[in-house]
Amino acid sequence: MDAKVITHNMSLSPTLAQWRSLRLKPKHTFVVGVFARPSDNITEETLRKTTVYNDNWFDKLAINHLSKSVQAATGISNNKSGFDSLVEAATVASQKFNTIQQQEIILDALDRAFPKPILSVIRRVMPPSKIAREYFAVFTTLFCAWLLGPCEVRESEVNGKREKNVVHIKKCRVLEETNCVGICANLCKMPSQIFIKDSFGMPLNMVPNFDDMSCEMIFGQEPPSSTDDPALKQPCYKLCKAKKNHGTKCLT
Repeated sequence: MDAKVITHNMSLSPTLAQWRSLRLKPKHTFVVGVFARPSDNITEETLRKTTVYNDNWFDKLAINHLSKSVQAATGISNNKSGFDSLVEAATVASQKFNTIQQQEIILDALDRAFPKPILSVIRRVMPPSKIAREYFAVFTTLFCAWLLGPCEVRESEVNGKREKNVVHIKKCRVLEETNCVGICANLCKMPSQIFIKDSFGMPLNMVPNFDDMSCEMIFGQEPPSSTDDPALKQPCYKLCKAKKNHGTKCLT
């Protein structure tokens, strides 16, 4: 596995407007994580869908709600059901819209899916703190496995102390279904980071590993800028199901 240690500069938590328009002066340097690119040696067995999901009523309800929200945001509906419907909606978005539009579509879909008053209340009662970071990690693990796949809470170091603020996704369900790096980056990672920061004031850095399709969601950690983020510079899988293009064109 061709892995690289990525470093990142930590800054104070900006607002969404600042996050989009300003490049803040770095304060502290720390390691973001180990990032692996999809290599030519990755096996078809890894790319082949192997995880079997038995979605319960809550999972099916959540999947359908998010799928309908994405379809409403794109203006393009489909007749599929279950997780296939969500994958189809994401695939169409990746094929019909450019990178910026894809991210805006998912932000729109998330706004439709989650009532703003509830998000505002959560932001007020749980400002960024150790408790909030650990709460988000536990909540994500318990209630978002229908989207992410099996996951668990792990520790990382924050300001010299250990916290359980990391969600380790063992094999991302969306990435496993699509085999598409572009969908991972533009329809999951980037908009999710912005949405969590905008809605809750909570920085989030998502670090995918394209060799084994795992990912780490690090709550409280600022992500790299788009120009420095290695997730936005990776070639896609040879078995990409969305654009069927083994190159960085899946990201544009």
